[in-house]
Amino acid sequence: MSTPNNYDEIDVESGKCEEGREKPVHSSKRVLRIHNQALLAGLAYCFSSCSMILVNKYVLSSYNFNAGISLMLFQNFVSVIIVVTLSFIGIITMEPLTWRLIKVWLPVNVIFVGMLITSMFSLKYINVAMVTVLKNVTNVMTAIGEMYLFNKHHDKRVWAALFLMIISAISGGITDLSFHATGYAWQLINCFLTASYSLTLRRVMDTAKQVTKSGDLNEFSMVLLNNTLSLPLGTLLIFLFNEVDYLSRTPLLRLPAFWLVITLSGFLGLAISFTSMWFLHQTGATTYSLVGSLNKIPLSIAGILLFHVPTSLENSASIFFGLLAGVFFARAKIRDRT
Repeated sequence: MSTPNNYDEIDVESGKCEEGREKPVHSSKRVLRIHNQALLAGLAYCFSSCSMILVNKYVLSSYNFNAGISLMLFQNFVSVIIVVTLSFIGIITMEPLTWRLIKVWLPVNVIFVGMLITSMFSLKYINVAMVTVLKNVTNVMTAIGEMYLFNKHHDKRVWAALFLMIISAISGGITDLSFHATGYAWQLINCFLTASYSLTLRRVMDTAKQVTKSGDLNEFSMVLLNNTLSLPLGTLLIFLFNEVDYLSRTPLLRLPAFWLVITLSGFLGLAISFTSMWFLHQTGATTYSLVGSLNKIPLSIAGILLFHVPTSLENSASIFFGLLAGVFFARAKIRDRT
């Protein structure tokens, strides 16, 4: 699936653009096959994205693992190994990593690494439900950035949804029984970096295509670029944040079960990229956007139940209000593009 020239949507988790075109269907037999494929792809995408966040939360909180940068680095290393292996045996095709391409992509990769690390830091202190609500702030920052950088104007429904997101984030923080100032600070930084990554990616992709041999940059190449370039930067940050000392002392690295869980998280991280591409190929950006917003609802419920998060009626109402605001925003963006 080639990368489109008009960037209607950007999936900041996997670093790719989506094309909002639905594929035509011409026969009832074809309809049945497409719908079954789309349903399977959608379920796979929802499962992988929910599982990734829950597994990371489990590693950071239940295991009390205090090396979020190291966890990010290991997950990206697993992704690189899998992608390179798939390319070597001919299942996927990728652009060769030339120095010209690396120099063009390096600035956006720095933001990408910061986005992943701050997500790890915030997830350690904040419950999953509040993380999903606070992530809505990213949409607000992105919309403002689009307005000033790309002269893109949104209609009243989009701004109304963004206003509801801000209200839900503030009310959710005020009523959060497990409020942690450090976690909220990291999450706000994460929202800023995520919005910056989304906005920067639009410009960098055009430049990157010009320095590739094929004149294009497919999804697998972007995944490999982001994860490969994150390895030396992540290694440097491990020493700067003194995680090496912690890793040398923690007994967790001697537990086979712990290695199994973090390896699973690496597979899930790559699975998000693959299943989202599959889902988009079967449906389109419209369905993908709505499913992504609706997906946060079961994720939030699962996070509260699995990790026994203390909550109140007011906080639960704020979380649900924020999730509905996300769905409303997705629908408003679809109508805005139309």
